[in-house]
Amino acid sequence: MPQKITRSAKQLVAEAEAAVRTLTIDEALAMHGREDVVFIDLRDVRELAKTGRVAGARHVPRGMLEFWIDPETSYHKPFFAEDKTFVFYCAGGLRSALSAKTAQDMGLSPVAHIAGGMAAWLEAKGPIDPPKDSGEKS
Repeated sequence: MPQKITRSAKQLVAEAEAAVRTLTIDEALAMHGREDVVFIDLRDVRELAKTGRVAGARHVPRGMLEFWIDPETSYHKPFFAEDKTFVFYCAGGLRSALSAKTAQDMGLSPVAHIAGGMAAWLEAKGPIDPPKDSGEKS
């Protein structure tokens, strides 16, 4: 018997966007560079190699997000324990909506994500750290 998917990815993203703050590109650009804000790039290393990342952003592989947030795991990253606003982004805003919702559900606050993701950032000519020639480091 085939699987019956009862909630689509589109529905999950819509639910996430209803629950978390979604920033316009102008709002995200205005927050960039503030000491109390951390931009989180969720894209995989191949995407980073093509476009670079938002200047100063932290790279957090989507598959490690929950483990890096949780201080009880051996994978925890201390920057997630700082009293800051966490702005998530991906290529177009879908993974970041889901990730911001997950982070918020875990207790990370405040969180937001960028509508349109890196594509919107590049179109707006936001500052970027260019791609690196060698292996990506977080």
